[in-house]
Amino acid sequence: MKVAGLCDHDTAVGLQLAGVSELFVPDGNERQLWNEIAERDDIGIVFVTEHIAETLDRELKEYRLRYHLPIVVEIPDKSGRKKDHVDYVSYLIKKAVGIEVNKER
Repeated sequence: MKVAGLCDHDTAVGLQLAGVSELFVPDGNERQLWNEIAERDDIGIVFVTEHIAETLDRELKEYRLRYHLPIVVEIPDKSGRKKDHVDYVSYLIKKAVGIEVNKER
């Protein structure tokens, strides 16, 4: 399975340095790129910046309810983490293991 990123250009550079080779940088076509990613069966994890995730809010929620892969991980962009961010990875851990993951801030 591949790891992909749906993010702005600056975040894409960082993900590329981290070894992510499947990068999608939208230019006003977030929904079209998301549909391309969602149709592929070779992607296991997609990193999506929080800003783009806000734009795709309904699509991501519906996708998460229907499918298990790829796992969508929302990450902050260069402006930092949003205050109303919901950590979906912690939710998945709690759902699978039954233990809540707390992070110190």
